[in-house]
Amino acid sequence: MKKFTLHQVQLTGSLLVALAAGGFTSCSSDKNEPEMPFITGEKTPYVTRVLDYRPAVGQFTNQLPEYKEGDTQEDMNRKALEAIGNNKMGMVSLGGFGGYIVVGFDHTIENKAGLCDFRVLGNAFYANGASEYGSCEPGVIQVCYDENRNGLPDDGWYEIAGSSYPDGKESWLDLAAQAGNDTKTVLNYEITYYRPSKEPGAPTEQYIRWEDNQGGSGYKAMNFAHLQSYYPKWIKEDKMTFTGTRLPQNGVDQSGKGTYYVLYRFAYGYADNELNENAASAIDIDWAVDSKGKAVHLPGVDFVRIHTGINQENGWLGECSTEVMGVVDLHLTNVTIESKTIKNK
Repeated sequence: MKKFTLHQVQLTGSLLVALAAGGFTSCSSDKNEPEMPFITGEKTPYVTRVLDYRPAVGQFTNQLPEYKEGDTQEDMNRKALEAIGNNKMGMVSLGGFGGYIVVGFDHTIENKAGLCDFRVLGNAFYANGASEYGSCEPGVIQVCYDENRNGLPDDGWYEIAGSSYPDGKESWLDLAAQAGNDTKTVLNYEITYYRPSKEPGAPTEQYIRWEDNQGGSGYKAMNFAHLQSYYPKWIKEDKMTFTGTRLPQNGVDQSGKGTYYVLYRFAYGYADNELNENAASAIDIDWAVDSKGKAVHLPGVDFVRIHTGINQENGWLGECSTEVMGVVDLHLTNVTIESKTIKNK
């Protein structure tokens, strides 16, 4: 088990808010040194920074948050922060599989032994009278500890090993398989979306083409409720590629006629998968693993990354898309949840 030491460093002044290279988009100022909000001596339990917001295609893309003509990546990062920062409880959509957001805080979220340390707030809910399904659109969570204390997420990312890592182990998998779903967890899944040659402006099942590294391909549909462009309009490239853990497809049409899809809840370890107030929405930093699946022990986390974990269309509901409303440090809000009570449930 890899271990890290916690540096007792108080963060003050301005910090760089994005990587100059790699998968993160950097912001800029006149001195090419973007500033983060001034940090006071009092810690806030909530998000204070959005370092990168890059949704995949989806019915809420360009709407949550709203894109306006001329907006840049930096503008969209700012709008995402305005929605979910400092407990605003707005919402951003990550679109289909792979779409992501990277957030930061004004302090290190401490890893306390045996306890859950934070939760990602989403808009999951149960169907009437149900406790296993409803609208559960799980996002895979990764964490980064700022070991070198430079204010950048450049010290390595570690995935929170939720209940379906590395193999699907959910109670509803047989039911989903009977419905024709792909029930495998795929590590290092890669998907590429292609910008459509024109916007249909009307519902169509063959809207945005995608291909993956498993030999699969298909289309993201445009539904009747959302007729704007589903491709992020501030992205200049004509194709977008995302990589990460892909979870089993959890949407099942209970009606058999395409009129009533329910999305099953994963047991633990994901975003937008459980009611925010329920214990199973909480995350223990000690669930983090490295790229080989080996457990790591982090003294805390300074950055959290969430990406949509499922590639699936669900009839008129549209694509499975993780929504994020914020991230909360449980210790600063005096919430105590033993992690064993979640994993052993």
